[in-house]
Amino acid sequence: MITTRFLSNLDNMANKSPIEWTESTWNPVTGCKKISPGCKNCYAERLSKRLKAMGQANYRNGFKLTLQPQMLELPLRWKRPQTIFVNSMSDLFHTDVPLDYIQRVFDVMRRASWHRFQVLTKRADRLAEVDAKLDWPDNVWMGVSVESQKYVPRIDDLRSTNAKVKFLSLEPLLGPLLKLDLSQIDWAIVGGESGYGARPIKENWVLDIRKQCQDFGVPFFFKQWGGFNKKKTGRLLEGRTWDEMPRVAYA
Repeated sequence: MITTRFLSNLDNMANKSPIEWTESTWNPVTGCKKISPGCKNCYAERLSKRLKAMGQANYRNGFKLTLQPQMLELPLRWKRPQTIFVNSMSDLFHTDVPLDYIQRVFDVMRRASWHRFQVLTKRADRLAEVDAKLDWPDNVWMGVSVESQKYVPRIDDLRSTNAKVKFLSLEPLLGPLLKLDLSQIDWAIVGGESGYGARPIKENWVLDIRKQCQDFGVPFFFKQWGGFNKKKTGRLLEGRTWDEMPRVAYA
């Protein structure tokens, strides 16, 4: 039996996100596995361990991938339209997430049509593989992470999908990204790594990406310089913030 207290506790997990480019987070899956250099200092891994130590039931397995079916319909309870980052603590396209579960997540996003959902993956190959088996709602923004030149092919996988809005998360940016093909890309986020062990970002890398975005007419969002104290380094680029967003109709 689902009690009012249980539902209230779920609603409390609808955390207002500190991430600059979204409003809230929703985690129907938790846990992951590192697959590329951008994962080295994963904030989700650190946070999962803390939440497990605090006794948070959804993190009883720590950072081991865990489906959270009790979280699936949570966005349907949020009546105020908002932008929601899906699986901030995992990757929906992890190979251990069954296709039918991914489809259930998409079904919820379709039914919660008053929200905007941002899905982000490093597993662009699986995204491309299952794309034809997904019914893409207009309110789902699909993105891939690209941290260095080696992983630029993820953009081609994203471009091949039927997602209505396609975006890039170029963070943590670990090197220059040269001669990007940004055709059919609707948005680019750039940011440096933050927290303990953060690897440095160079201004010329950011400026070059901004110019490429401008050349392709792609909205550019600069999230942060990062470093151990990201509040101290801030997010100004050449004296101003860059908070451009996709030029699409909002739900």
